Amino acid sequence: MQGTLDLLILQTLAAGQTHGHAIARRIEQRSEEMLQVGHGSLYPALQRLLQSGLIAAEDGISENNRKARFYRLTAKGRKQLHAETSRWERLVDAMARVLAPVVEEKS
Repeated sequence: MQGTLDLLILQTLAAGQTHGHAIARRIEQRSEEMLQVGHGSLYPALQRLLQSGLIAAEDGISENNRKARFYRLTAKGRKQLHAETSRWERLVDAMARVLAPVVEEKS
C-alpha cells in the first residue's frame, strides 16, 4: 500500500536517529525478514520524507567508521506517525472483519 514504507521508516526513527542501511535492517529484523527493503525504495522514500519535513538528516560517521547520513524524526514527523498509525490500525481492524470466516445463517 502506498505510504507503507514511509510509515515503517517513521516508526523505525521513533526509536532514535540512525543511517539508511540500519533503517532497512531494523525493518527487516522487526518483521522477522518478511519485509525486505531495497535501497532503490528506501532512499527515494527518505528523500520524500526529508522534503516534506517529516525527518531531518545530518552527516556523520557510522559504527563501521564510514561516512553516513543519519536521519531523525522531526516533531512534524512524530505527529504524522501518530496519525498514520491510527489510520493503519483502523484499516487492519476493517480487513480482519472482512477476512473473518462468514457464519452462514440456517433458514
